[in-house]
Amino acid sequence: MLSYPAAIPLSTRSLNHLAALIRRHRAQRRSRWRRLGPGQQALLALAHLRNGDTLTRLASGFTIGVTTAWRYVKEAIDLLAATADDLNAAMDKIRCLSFAILDGTLILIDRVADQKPYYSGKHHRHGVNVQVIADPAGRLIWASVALPGAAHDLTAARTHGIIDALTSANVMTFADKAYQGARGTIRTPHKRHRNRCKLSAWHKTFNRAHARIRAIGERANATLKTWKILTKIRCSPHRATTIVQAILVLHHAEHPTYAG
Repeated sequence: MLSYPAAIPLSTRSLNHLAALIRRHRAQRRSRWRRLGPGQQALLALAHLRNGDTLTRLASGFTIGVTTAWRYVKEAIDLLAATADDLNAAMDKIRCLSFAILDGTLILIDRVADQKPYYSGKHHRHGVNVQVIADPAGRLIWASVALPGAAHDLTAARTHGIIDALTSANVMTFADKAYQGARGTIRTPHKRHRNRCKLSAWHKTFNRAHARIRAIGERANATLKTWKILTKIRCSPHRATTIVQAILVLHHAEHPTYAG
């Protein structure tokens, strides 16, 4: 099998952050000699997460077995996810914002045996639902636990306690029509209901202004999916939460504006 050098569009901040976690973990466990050092294991995991390289390719490139590559990547992801902020910790940063933007995104998965809960009728695809909170500049602040793709955005936000947390913190939050009925500090566009007159000119002007603000939040979803592993998760969907949380930690290590 041929191999070739490749680049990962990340700085050494991400590599050093992950390598430090791995080094500390090995010291705590008094781990014996391994095929790869902490830096190489971190590089292996970053290549998998950022570039979406398969474990077979990585195993060939790092001259290790596929099983070893899987074990190293899983360990690195678990270490990262364990340090991710929960919603309460994220609210310490969010409540300082002038406003926030809430949006849901579908991360595709392979079809599984129990596929019905993961089928999104909105997207007509199988996936998991992740709720994302962005700041007024569209920067990613926090991402939720992944729920099966059939979950509605409003249901997912209520399940995670996002609406209650934002309302308690008195943070005005812009969201799309999927969150209508959320109340609290959640602001959604006006929607024309069946058997009602058309929207007034004022309502249309409000919706346009709301859309311009909410569209900024799409940058956070795009930022999340620059990690190619999220193009389509091919492992168990139960691992989606751990992967998303690990990526969130790496994103904050790379861009420390909202680092913990």
